[in-house]
Amino acid sequence: MTHTPVPGERVAGYDVSDRLDTDYYGVFDDIPDADRAVWQRAKGFIDEVLPRMDALWDRAEYDVSLARRMGELDLFVDGIEHEGLGYSSPLAAGLVNMEISRGDGSLGTIVAVQGGLALRSLALFGSAEQKSRWLGPIARGDVLAAFALTEPDHGSDSVSLETEARRDGDEWVLNGAKKWIGNGSSGGLTVVWARVDHEGDADHGAVRAFLVPQETPGYNGKPILGKASLRAIHQAHITLTDVRLPADAVLPGSHTFKDASTVLYATRSGVAWSALGHATACYEAALAYAQQRVQFGKPLAKFQMVQERLTQMLDELTAMQLYCRHLADLETGGTLRPTQASLAKYHNTRAARRIAAVARDLLGGNGILLENRVMQHMADIEAIHTYEGTESIQALLIGRDITGMSAFV
Repeated sequence: MTHTPVPGERVAGYDVSDRLDTDYYGVFDDIPDADRAVWQRAKGFIDEVLPRMDALWDRAEYDVSLARRMGELDLFVDGIEHEGLGYSSPLAAGLVNMEISRGDGSLGTIVAVQGGLALRSLALFGSAEQKSRWLGPIARGDVLAAFALTEPDHGSDSVSLETEARRDGDEWVLNGAKKWIGNGSSGGLTVVWARVDHEGDADHGAVRAFLVPQETPGYNGKPILGKASLRAIHQAHITLTDVRLPADAVLPGSHTFKDASTVLYATRSGVAWSALGHATACYEAALAYAQQRVQFGKPLAKFQMVQERLTQMLDELTAMQLYCRHLADLETGGTLRPTQASLAKYHNTRAARRIAAVARDLLGGNGILLENRVMQHMADIEAIHTYEGTESIQALLIGRDITGMSAFV
């Protein structure tokens, strides 16, 4: 019987996933050499760690050494430009998000949290002293970093956050709670968004960001248990009880909730790329399985219904690629609007869900086995479909932009 290679297997010196026509339009054929080199580092990392991820996902275990390894490979900079940091263009950063998520969604979330959210917040709004102290260690993965905005009672309406920061002499005192905070219990540093509660001050009621070392008394982060998605990264429920911080713990460039939104808008592009990575993995698994699995005396790939399903998946996958490539071009040119990033996230996470569902069905009973990876991606897609703004929130943001009328209030 003729051997049919599978994604990730190397034959004659190259990855057979290159032969599965996942890039049917050649969307990524003209990637500049510098960007391709970053992409190759991400591919090499996934080749290195993928054999371990099924077991980690199954046990809901977070191996923080994987985050540090990505830092060593300079995979966290996510299009952020700052002296002392390596630089990845928006296209290269997108390719990293895609490739890491193509391997594992928990790893993709580490990239999003460490680089897209925490590092970007510090780079955009931190003081020179804060940047000098923290940017390098976070970019290298020496310090694990978290971005704490979402609260137990405020997800989609995060603008209504209730965590408070009040002044007490030369200190800040934080009280409140946060939920779903990646790296929030890893022993590192958390960027906490809180509302200033100090009558008479010019910034009373303003939303500002604070750097909170997780060993600070009153900071308590516990991993959320019972997750059926993103199981190989710990996301924390954080309580802040009279957490005392020095005056210079606040990020001086943060003044309003719009600053938090600026970070979220930037990372929505990354979510669109991550969705593409998950969908690519599902399509590759379905195509390889259809070529190998023999039923009723012939490979599944010879059945008309299967070929039609594969074509439907490729159709959606190609659209996702085109969205992402143009998104990177807009960002590189400095013309990307927040709602354009929202539309890419809206389209790509929805399409990824459909591709994953078809792939799972095509694999039959084997589709639920972690070793075939489709079920794991399917579950992880459910998380990225929600975070950085749900489908409904993206629709309202886009709807407001195209109609000129807000449906939020």
